[in-house]
Amino acid sequence: MYDTILVPTDGSEVAENAVEHAIDIAAKYDATVHALYVIDTSAMDIGLGAEQVDRIRQGKYDEMPEIQERANAATSWVAERASEHGLEVIESVGAGQPHDRIAGYAEKNDVDMIVMGSAGRGGVKRVLLGSVAERTLRSTDIPVLVVDIREE
Repeated sequence: MYDTILVPTDGSEVAENAVEHAIDIAAKYDATVHALYVIDTSAMDIGLGAEQVDRIRQGKYDEMPEIQERANAATSWVAERASEHGLEVIESVGAGQPHDRIAGYAEKNDVDMIVMGSAGRGGVKRVLLGSVAERTLRSTDIPVLVVDIREE
């Protein structure tokens, strides 16, 4: 039923909680986990110059070590957690509108389920869901499991 599960992550606590759910489901179905970090080009820091934003849009993350480091940390955390369960993991980084990149990646890679946090680093929540989660739900026909932060 679920051979491929996509976990968009930004490394936030909410995303990490979603990762736990995704890994649990993937372990039950022996599914491949895809960890995707999307650099939100619409929310780029005003302090970045036009040249830096252009490099990001072109996918030249290796020229921007701070962004590459943040992306690698987020996806490698997913990979480490999944490998503890013997799961195959594919790590990817992209740039653009997060919901578009998530939906496009899912379609391109024949993803069976998307598991994502309700709100990420932006912290801006709508009534029930973060805007990326809500927009992703509206951008794809693939099942989306939205996970909120674990209350302790």
